[in-house]
Amino acid sequence: MARITIDPVTRIEGHLRIDVEVEGGVVNKAWASCTMWRGLEAILRGRDAREGWVFAQRFCGVCTTVHAIASVRAVEDALALDIPPNAQYIRNLILICHALHDHIVHFYHLSALDWVDIMSIPKADAAKAASIAEGSSSWSGNSRKELEAVQNKVKGLVASGQLGIFSHGYWGHPAMRLSPELNLIMFSHYLQALEFQRKSCQVVAILGGKTPHIQNLAVGGVMNAVNLNSLATLNMDRLGMLQAILEDLIPFVQQVFLVDNCLLAASYPEWFKYGRGVVNYLAVPDLPLDAKATKFDLPGGVIMNGDLASVRPIKDWKDDAFRKAVTEDSTHAWYQGGGRLQPYKGETIPDYTDFKEDAKYTWVKAPRYDGSPMQVGPLANILVGYAQGHPSTRKWTDSAFTQIESVHGLKVTPNDMQSTMGRYLARSIRSSMLADLALDHLNLLKTNILDGDDTTYNVPTFPKGEVMGMGMHEAPRGALSHWVVIENGAFTNYQAVVPTTWNASPRDDKGVPGPYETSLIGNPVVDAEKPLEVLRTVHSFDPCMACSCHTLDASGEEIAQVKVQ
Repeated sequence: MARITIDPVTRIEGHLRIDVEVEGGVVNKAWASCTMWRGLEAILRGRDAREGWVFAQRFCGVCTTVHAIASVRAVEDALALDIPPNAQYIRNLILICHALHDHIVHFYHLSALDWVDIMSIPKADAAKAASIAEGSSSWSGNSRKELEAVQNKVKGLVASGQLGIFSHGYWGHPAMRLSPELNLIMFSHYLQALEFQRKSCQVVAILGGKTPHIQNLAVGGVMNAVNLNSLATLNMDRLGMLQAILEDLIPFVQQVFLVDNCLLAASYPEWFKYGRGVVNYLAVPDLPLDAKATKFDLPGGVIMNGDLASVRPIKDWKDDAFRKAVTEDSTHAWYQGGGRLQPYKGETIPDYTDFKEDAKYTWVKAPRYDGSPMQVGPLANILVGYAQGHPSTRKWTDSAFTQIESVHGLKVTPNDMQSTMGRYLARSIRSSMLADLALDHLNLLKTNILDGDDTTYNVPTFPKGEVMGMGMHEAPRGALSHWVVIENGAFTNYQAVVPTTWNASPRDDKGVPGPYETSLIGNPVVDAEKPLEVLRTVHSFDPCMACSCHTLDASGEEIAQVKVQ
């Protein structure tokens, strides 16, 4: 039996340690340890509830927007505050484009090199590669000239001996099986993706004032002024600019990102058999279409035991069953206590003991839904939508299945999606859906403004005494919820139950592991010195440890000072 420790896992957000025991070339036990401490909840206590979102988006340097929106929604929920339709559409556009940025970066820049061997690219036949690419998609960037230029860049890089960020890849690993031509195609799109993820950020920055850390939110709506006669506000020229950016971005998402994932899935069919893990799924409704948030463009729901027929819809953010079902357990996390606490009563008091695999070994708590671990993320989002017959989910999922079958005759079903490869595929399916919805919500915003509605904000009123609220968001990595207790306008408790906390959950008080740990069981490991297969499954979740836990010295001592000149 071999014990493998990967510390840190790279190409993720934050600091993650993975330990696995391997016997007979297969993982039989696993531990996921986040090595950062989260203290932002403590920082938020006592602060004015109107400004909480500004601090909350510092949960992460990448997922800033999602925490900002969950925070304002939590306060608005506590106040039963309606949000003007214009504000809903502006928020939705920001969230959609943030997600597109996140999904593109995850696939191409954080995880593609687990599957793509760039050292084989010099051997590729560029003409053959162009024929394959053009036969799979109408994307204009698939020409022989484009691919030859990329191949020459790689040849020059290899010849220089200075591989830079590509120095420590597991090149030549026996688990890498793409042809040189497919490697060339994928790496060409890796480079092109750098430009298109930027376009997503442009939309977020135009509407949000900047990114990361948007500036336009407020409890009650957004601070975007609408005036068709002013150059300084949101007007038709600015909306036209957004449409032009989206129309440039969307073809890359639907003609490149989705197609590449289908090519990858068809080339590595065995990865539909690995990484199944926890098969309870949770997704929350999002992209509200009205002031009271009763209608949504993305459905939510719960699936238990991998049975799509069991889906229970979560119709809106007032869902009572959800609020009663969610708890967090810290039996194996570096916090005081160990029992299951409902987030309104949650505690975040550090209790560090070093890594003890049979005791406390991570800064991540163990969220549970009615006592069960849940997998969240694009896969949950797609399965919940597909199970409910959501038209856009069915359209793009079935399209992906057809594309995969057209490559090598591989037939994929929703059940096969419950796997490592399914998580990658689901992310690209979700992105194709969101690309359509981006234009839909921009048109809704235009129509509402042209109909004479320029309202973007309703003033919040805070009652005396205590109120509680919960804000949901289906973030790029899955179901996110912020839980707040407010007294006389200030927070007395604040807890965030984030997607990576669900997925990176340690064992709970009953010894039941979470999705990361469970999904690694049965994973192959061909070379213990190069555990590429472990990384494939872990990366399929798109870990964001910074969201799950934040750095703060437990004794309260200052760690560092940064001076801006």
